[in-house]
Amino acid sequence: MSVLVTGGAGYIGSHVVRLLRERGDDVVIVDDLSNGIPERVAGLPLERIDLSAPEAEASLKDAMLTHGVDSVIHFAAKKQVGESVERPLWYYRQNVDGLANLLAALGDAGVDRLVFSSSAAVYGMPDRLTVPENTDCRPINPYGQTKLIGEWMIDDVMAVTDLRAIKLRYFNVAGAGWPELADTAVMNLVPIVLERLAAGKPPVIFGDDYDTEDGTCIRDYIHVKDLADAHIAALDALAAGTNEHTSFNVGTGQGASVKEVIEALSDALGEPIDAEIGARRAGDPPRLVADTSSIAAELGWKAELGLADIAASAVEVHRARR
Repeated sequence: MSVLVTGGAGYIGSHVVRLLRERGDDVVIVDDLSNGIPERVAGLPLERIDLSAPEAEASLKDAMLTHGVDSVIHFAAKKQVGESVERPLWYYRQNVDGLANLLAALGDAGVDRLVFSSSAAVYGMPDRLTVPENTDCRPINPYGQTKLIGEWMIDDVMAVTDLRAIKLRYFNVAGAGWPELADTAVMNLVPIVLERLAAGKPPVIFGDDYDTEDGTCIRDYIHVKDLADAHIAALDALAAGTNEHTSFNVGTGQGASVKEVIEALSDALGEPIDAEIGARRAGDPPRLVADTSSIAAELGWKAELGLADIAASAVEVHRARR
């Protein structure tokens, strides 16, 4: 295959690029480098394109034709929930306009396979212990809304063109497959805890009075290397034409509470972690865990790594950076 990866110099994208290269696929990277790190994809073609810019459609088409691209994996998007609340119009321009330019370029270049980076944020606050893909999507922030709109856009284009696409709804991504590809942003629980400890401060648990076993929120934590493997499975299913459905959860199917994540990090560090209890954050659902039966049945994929693996890889990177 010849695969164009938007956002390929980013955290998740660079893991997928590494796996594609290991199996011999040709890869071209499109990234505006606002969060991407070019050293992660050194030696590969890198096109610096802002997907939301007016000229992006033509630039993307040229990149696809120049490199003989037959498939695209689309990561490039803004993804901070709080920032999306503060800057909603900018999020729509970045995520929705960027996808519109990409979809137009796909049609112009005759590329008919797309894997889309979606999110469990499309579900909002479902009242289920585990969440299947047919759950009503009711996102509660602009970030989640841009991802759901993106899914709608892709579905509408598929209905009237030859485009075939798979949308992967990520749950909570963490860990590192390779230390040099680790997440450099401090936006999710695992890096936030380690960053607080590095600064000599206790991590904060936002609420311990939820209706869960230990009172703290429960999430489905997926190792980034497993998530990268899911993209390869999706790409191969599109090439083979074997997928019946087009939206799949990517998680472990197992929930871990905030306290359990901190305990796993404590075990990996070999030292106790004393956390403070803070007030609840607005909009945090008590539990959000993936039903992964669909992706297992149709794409033959399941997570192989667990919370201990996530913690161990994150601590390895944390120590190396210190």
